[in-house]
Amino acid sequence: MPTETLPTVGLGTMEIDDADRIADAIAAGYRHLDTAQIYDNEAVVGRGIERSAVDREDVFLATKVWADSLGADDVRESTAESLDRLGVDAVDLLYVHRPIEDYDPEETLPAFDRLRDAGAVDHVGVSNFTADQLDTVRETLDAPLFAHQVEMHPLYQQEELLAYARRHDHYLVAYSPLAQGEAFDLPAVTAVAEKHDATAAQVSLAWLAGKENVVPIPRSASPTHLRENLAARDLALDDEDVARIEAIDREKKLFE
Repeated sequence: MPTETLPTVGLGTMEIDDADRIADAIAAGYRHLDTAQIYDNEAVVGRGIERSAVDREDVFLATKVWADSLGADDVRESTAESLDRLGVDAVDLLYVHRPIEDYDPEETLPAFDRLRDAGAVDHVGVSNFTADQLDTVRETLDAPLFAHQVEMHPLYQQEELLAYARRHDHYLVAYSPLAQGEAFDLPAVTAVAEKHDATAAQVSLAWLAGKENVVPIPRSASPTHLRENLAARDLALDDEDVARIEAIDREKKLFE
């Protein structure tokens, strides 16, 4: 595992446009917040952190540079704008959001290294990469690759990228961990939920969080769901439960 430990369950903030919901999530116990330039809510997340009674240094904050800002100068300028919107001097983790459009590993990744050297970024990550693209990242980036964020849920289990993350000692951060609600209708998940008197969401999150090197980041603005999702940290699935979920024989990727 990487030397710094990520909280077991984080919060994806896409489409959350109310700073009070962010403050509520922190009050409920979330200590890992994930946003992005393309979400257009960095200022909302920043205000939520400011309104919280929890110190900034106790919240692990991640954002992502969008594909049209991955040239060297654009990385520097857009990250400065992100920090301004977030109201912070540095973020704990900065991702390359997608390896498309302006992404050029020889130009983009050294720009991320320079931000880290300057103290604007503590850790560097990438998102939505293939294993071959990760090889290039590791060959080009001076900083250790801290995290790779990908779609991951019971219908899209990412065995190859999970093995890669374990082999090369970085986190696999799982977005859309509930498969946009489709996990709630999977018989294997609902059976395990009934066995533990838990919700299907909690089972899906506990299944992911129980994997070495994996951190799920469910998205919710509902106070009830925020608390329920976080409670997945305390749900221990046994080997039979895990095998039942991993035997699901359908595979469905929701995002291209």
